[in-house]
Amino acid sequence: MLLIPAIDLKDGKCVRLQQGDMNASTTFGEDPAAMARRWLDAGARRLHLVDLNGAFAGKPINESAIKSILAEVGDEIPVQLGGGIRDLDTIERYLDDGLSYVIIGTAAVKSPGFLKDACSAFGGHILVGLDAKDGKVATDGWSKLTGHEVVDLARKFEDYGVEGVIYTDIGRDGMLTGINIDATVKLAQALTIPVIASGGLSNMADIEKLCEVYGEGVEGVICGRSIYTGSLDFAAAQARADELLEGVAR
Repeated sequence: MLLIPAIDLKDGKCVRLQQGDMNASTTFGEDPAAMARRWLDAGARRLHLVDLNGAFAGKPINESAIKSILAEVGDEIPVQLGGGIRDLDTIERYLDDGLSYVIIGTAAVKSPGFLKDACSAFGGHILVGLDAKDGKVATDGWSKLTGHEVVDLARKFEDYGVEGVIYTDIGRDGMLTGINIDATVKLAQALTIPVIASGGLSNMADIEKLCEVYGEGVEGVICGRSIYTGSLDFAAAQARADELLEGVAR
């Protein structure tokens, strides 16, 4: 079970939002590269970056902060990024800068042809981010709810060749109310590609519940507010997950 620290970037700083509200942000660090080093030193095996301004603007905004993180991490661990990625040139530029995975969210829903092209051009590097409430997919920084069912879209995108799906329950994100295990497992069971859970991670009990469903295809979880407020000790949680899943094959 991969525990993936999130570094959400707003105006060049490390923040956390509540339910995607840009006006309800808490700043946890002024130096993104130092934050990346903090999680590397704690044993992180992957990092999850979000360009929050970019997600709302529809284009990269925090590129200098992202570059500073990539320079700090080097080739030590993979880094994935979402937010404002709407064209192939942007994907190519980020991959050239050292990014391992690009997460396409809103553009995947609104322009599926773009996602298909991205998978064709950059196979092995494309993840899709599906953000949902009550099983329906949301777009545009969670500000618009569509009529699309999560499972239906995910199956279509799997056929395109995406590497995996990051599934966020936006009703829980930043609220420390626990992962929506049932919805995440339902999605994972419908796919053959990995699903990464996101939204609501609170404590060690959540990690243990996720480890119980690892065999269903839930291979990781994004760690956000919980590891910044201290309700979850990241290093201890990753160690516990490793202990629970020792010798377990998927």
